[in-house]
Amino acid sequence: MELYYSFSVLIVLSAIFSYINARFLKLPASIGVMVIALLVSIGLIATDSMFPRIFLRISTLIASVDLTEILMGAMLNFLLFAGAIHIHLEDLREQRLPVIVFSTVSVAISTFVIGFLMFYLLPFTGIQIPLIQCLVFGALISPTDPIAVLGILKQAGVPKSLETKIAGESLFNDGMAVVVFILMLAMARGEEVNTSFSGISMLLIKEALGGIALGVVLGFIGSQMIYRVDGYNVHVLITLAIVMGGHLVAQAMHMSGPLAMVAAGLVVGNYGKNLGGVSDIERDYIDKFWELVDEILNAILFLIIGFELLLIPDLKQYGWAGIIAIVVVLLSRFISIYIPVKLIPFRTKFGRKSITILVWGGLRGGVSIALALSIDNELNKEILLAITYFVVLFSIIVQGLTVGKLTARMSNAEEAAAAKE
Repeated sequence: MELYYSFSVLIVLSAIFSYINARFLKLPASIGVMVIALLVSIGLIATDSMFPRIFLRISTLIASVDLTEILMGAMLNFLLFAGAIHIHLEDLREQRLPVIVFSTVSVAISTFVIGFLMFYLLPFTGIQIPLIQCLVFGALISPTDPIAVLGILKQAGVPKSLETKIAGESLFNDGMAVVVFILMLAMARGEEVNTSFSGISMLLIKEALGGIALGVVLGFIGSQMIYRVDGYNVHVLITLAIVMGGHLVAQAMHMSGPLAMVAAGLVVGNYGKNLGGVSDIERDYIDKFWELVDEILNAILFLIIGFELLLIPDLKQYGWAGIIAIVVVLLSRFISIYIPVKLIPFRTKFGRKSITILVWGGLRGGVSIALALSIDNELNKEILLAITYFVVLFSIIVQGLTVGKLTARMSNAEEAAAAKE
């Protein structure tokens, strides 16, 4: 009953905030819900002495939501499958080299750049934490968030090739990011870790490649089942079984559930839905169902992110550390994109516009917060969570709301320059 109560409250609040946003703010749906939740959180903190019961009830509700377990263990699988099922494999194949490089090499570069810069810059704010803990922060904040990216890029007007690069990177970089995060966190805890090339390679192969292989197999089996029966209701149930059953299998085999869901979604979206026995109506029902799941879960997730402010005590005391983290994360994003672009002979050239949009469009979101929440308290969890929250808020609100305008402005500037020539 407690779970039903909590879920009911979250759905009701998501619906109310979505209505207010659609009626008055008219921001992108996910950002609008998060902004309203954030404003409500600030209001509750400011009026805590006047309405202590309301503050306590909402704080207790948000505290009861294990974001790490709910997001990494459940919601992320649904959202990644929902995102991948709508991506065209041909577009992804054309951009495969940048996607692979940005989701692996760039994540590793970013992790170490952020870790070392934070280690040397944080003391200027009066905060001193060990290098290994700074590297833990680098690992959790380096991956671009697939939920934030996919939700916002749809409305940003980014060129198709760049959208595919950013979206593809965000879908696949979780495998690399989780492996790096696991290694850094284990080292921070003082555990024995096999940091040899072969040890890390085997972990990557099992987590990442194993997850992708599992997803392809699940997607193919599910696609064949969809092909052999009629009825959109059965088809939808099969796709649900792929996500929910696939997560259990990936967990049992210690493989990457998120990557399995991306691979399964790509197979079902590009192969299963297009088999001869699947009618246009049945295909449309599958698409509409997963679009609805995507919208509902996004609203709930961004609502929780907005309300997480209630659980971070004395957030303002980490203000300068948060500002430094924002600058460092953006700088590291630029370095992690710029170095591969200059060293690797990609088929398509990356100009100033492409690099700028790739940097500014690399949004951070709920995945980073969920990883920060999983850190042990004795490893300066409060500090790392607070600066993660600053980066995520800036990323979603500022970058998310301006990436479309930035793209349009740079396109107009390019056209004006071409006209002069």
